[in-house]
Amino acid sequence: MKNFELKSALELLKQQGLYRSRKIIDSPQGVNIKLDGREVINFCSNDYLGLANHPHVIQAFKKGVDQYGVGSGSAHLICGHSTAHHVLETQLAEFTNRDRALLFSTGYMANMGVITALVGKKDAVFEDKLNHASLMDAGLLSGAKFQRYLHQNVDQLQTKLARSTAAKKMIITDGVFSMDGDVAPLDQLVTTSKKYMAALMVDDAHGFGVLGKTGAGVIEQFNLTTTDVPILMGTFGKAFGTAGAFVAGSEDLIETLIQKARTYIYTTAMPAAITKATSASLTIIINEPERREKLLVLIKQFQQGAKALGLTLMPSETPIQPILMGDTKKALAISQKLLEQGFLVTAIRPPTVPKNKARLRVTLSANHSEKDVDGLLMALRKATLIK
Repeated sequence: MKNFELKSALELLKQQGLYRSRKIIDSPQGVNIKLDGREVINFCSNDYLGLANHPHVIQAFKKGVDQYGVGSGSAHLICGHSTAHHVLETQLAEFTNRDRALLFSTGYMANMGVITALVGKKDAVFEDKLNHASLMDAGLLSGAKFQRYLHQNVDQLQTKLARSTAAKKMIITDGVFSMDGDVAPLDQLVTTSKKYMAALMVDDAHGFGVLGKTGAGVIEQFNLTTTDVPILMGTFGKAFGTAGAFVAGSEDLIETLIQKARTYIYTTAMPAAITKATSASLTIIINEPERREKLLVLIKQFQQGAKALGLTLMPSETPIQPILMGDTKKALAISQKLLEQGFLVTAIRPPTVPKNKARLRVTLSANHSEKDVDGLLMALRKATLIK
C-alpha cells in the first residue's frame, strides 16, 4: 500500500477541515438520543415522521422475526423472496398507483440496478448536477454518455437533449434534493421528457412518506401519473423509519428489472422482518396525516425564527432546512458550539456539497416539539455570535 500514500492524504483532509468521523449512538433513533455518553436533541436525522422507534413498527418487526427468522437466506430469485416481501410490493404498487413495485436492499442498489439495466453504451443519461451520489455513480457505470445540467436548469437540459443523437435518452433527478431540501421542477421535466422522447426517473427518497396529500411523495404532490414519470424510486430509511428501497412502475419495467438489474439478482434479499416493519410504517403514514401536518407547522416555526436571527436559509419547504455557512471551518465550529449546548446538527462539507457551500443541515421530525425548535433557535443565536 506504500504507493497509495494514505497517511498523507488523510492528513491533508484534516488540514482542510474535510476529515469525517463517526459518532456513536447508544440509544434508539429519535428526537432525544444518547451520543458518546451524553443526552442531546437530534436535528440531523432523516426520520422525518418519527417512525424509526414507533411501537407498532417495532412490534411488527418482532413478529416478523418470530415468523421468518432473521436472515432471508438467499437472493430473491433463489429462495429469499417471502410472502412478506410480496405483500409489501403489492401494497407499494397500490399506494403509488402503479402496476407493480420491486424491493431492493438499499436505495443505492436500487438506483444502480435500474439505470444500468435500462441504458448502455449507445444511450445517454441527463442528470441534475446536485443529484445523489448513487444516481451519479449509476449513470457513469451504465456506460451511457453521461451529461449533467445545472441544478434545476431545464433550459440547459433541453439544449443538451436537442443535441443528443443517442438511441435512448434518460432524464434522472432527485425528487427532493437531500442537501438543499428543494423540490425538482417535475412539471417542466415531464414536458421536456415527452418532447424529446426521454424516459424520466425520479428518486423520491426524501419526499416519499412526507410530501403529497396521502404521503405518496413528490409524484402525488405534482399530480403526475406513471405515463408522466415511468420510473419511481423510493426508500424506507427516511420517512418510513426502516431500511431498504423499491422501484415502482409498469409491469414491463418491473419484469425487465427482475431479469436484468444486477443489484437485484446478485444479492441477498433484505430480511422479511424489515418488510413487515415497513408495512406497519406504511399503515401509519396512510392513517396518520397529522404527522405531516405537524411537520409543516415546525418548518414554518423554524423558518420564521431563523429569518429573525438573520441566518441564511436555503430555499426549502421540506423538513430539510439547510443554513448556508459557506466556509467549511465556520460550519464545523458552529456545529460544535451547538453540540456543546446539547443540539446535534451536522456540518455538511465538500465534496458532499460544492466548494464554498458548506452548511448546517437542520432536519425536522414530526416528533420534535415547538419547544425543541425554540431551543435550537436560541442555541443558534448563541453559537453564531461567537467569533
